[in-house]
Amino acid sequence: QLVESGGGLVQAGGSLRLSCAFSGFVFDDYTIGWFRQAPGKEREGVACIMTNDDSTLYANSVKGRFTISSDTATNMVYLQMNNRNPEDTADYYCGGLEIASDTVDRGEYDDWGQGDQVTVSP
Repeated sequence: QLVESGGGLVQAGGSLRLSCAFSGFVFDDYTIGWFRQAPGKEREGVACIMTNDDSTLYANSVKGRFTISSDTATNMVYLQMNNRNPEDTADYYCGGLEIASDTVDRGEYDDWGQGDQVTVSP
């Protein structure tokens, strides 16, 4: 199970942190990814983190602006989003993958949260 929180309205250039509470993974090594879906567009991968070594992967569109991190002690994954722009407006989802894999291909993910809306005003 995955549950997102922290979405809302932010002005361009501002910051926001999304949280993903996860549970129910059977194995010790897995991957949590962040994805987003803007109106009329397909869901795209933003970033992922592998719990076995905390290695990360970012989409080119967010490199240098977004940071993904995890706290396995509390079963949380975070997405810190800085220097937001209106193109970042979307519903943000966290996804779970039952293996450690550096991928943001949504087709690889097994489980999804319900999504959280983020709006960036000009």
